[in-house]
Amino acid sequence: MSPAPLLEISGLRIDLRLDGAVRTVVHRADLSIPEGTALALVGESGSGKSLTARSVMRLLPGTARIHGDLLFAGESVPAMTPERLRAFRASDVAMVFQDPRAHVNPARSIGDFLVEGLTTARRVPAAEAVARVTRILREVGIADTDRRMRQRPHELSGGLLQRVMIAAALAAEPRLLLADEPTTALDVTTQEEVMAIIAEAREARGLAMLFITHDLELAAAVCDRVAVMYAGTTVENLPAGRLRGRAAHPYTRALLASRPSLDDAGAALRAIDGRPLSGFEAPGGCAFGDRCPHVRDLCRSDRPQPSAVGDGTASCHFPHTVPPEEADSHA
Repeated sequence: MSPAPLLEISGLRIDLRLDGAVRTVVHRADLSIPEGTALALVGESGSGKSLTARSVMRLLPGTARIHGDLLFAGESVPAMTPERLRAFRASDVAMVFQDPRAHVNPARSIGDFLVEGLTTARRVPAAEAVARVTRILREVGIADTDRRMRQRPHELSGGLLQRVMIAAALAAEPRLLLADEPTTALDVTTQEEVMAIIAEAREARGLAMLFITHDLELAAAVCDRVAVMYAGTTVENLPAGRLRGRAAHPYTRALLASRPSLDDAGAALRAIDGRPLSGFEAPGGCAFGDRCPHVRDLCRSDRPQPSAVGDGTASCHFPHTVPPEEADSHA
């Protein structure tokens, strides 16, 4: 029997007011993250990944309207009172954002930034809060912590500041970590270091994680399952180890085929025809229909619903199926 999910998102729809009209930007998101496991949410820019993650903490614009079920440990997040929501953000869930400089006060010191949340929201004594964040800074690879605590954000490199953001998230001792493309603004070497820090911290603390990325290979390397999002819909969800061998949705398979291969370095890349759609542009049928080489009339008229395919799900009328022995040879 699989463990009960810590975070469960079912049939999530998000409507926003854009240019004076209400538009659906996330049509259907279905995610389940058991305690201590990691799920990657992969997709192109504009597919709705960040909006889905932000809905977990209710960080959407004031005009946003959420439909569907969004449960944390069985409790409805949209139904939380303001007092419960503050406690939820302070202790149950934490988020590491794409751009660390956009989420710190440039006029405050690093120490003030790290300690304030513990002393105000968690009522941790100041001395204990300083000791805790100092220890966590060392854990995430920041040396000379006394000096770093006195510095301001502009005095730190992007990699160091992102480590500070990870430390801030871990200091709250959350049960769920939301990592929204935390390595996007960093160089390749620093990206690897930051991802190693996140993976080690998650494993050591038994955290559940929702990891948002554009990189399928990275998603498969650091997470237990991978969900693929396209034009506001999670079109596929499957175990990370089965991604290359058992992907069933044409979009997932096209993404995998468009990546360079280490086994055949000289092979030409296979680009996906057409233009990617944002969620508010999705048609009534399958959003990937105009780019899919296997599209049929049903795909254009009816939006597919998620259905079981092997040990995953796919929102496709005609999903690709692979014999187990062939899939295992690619795993």
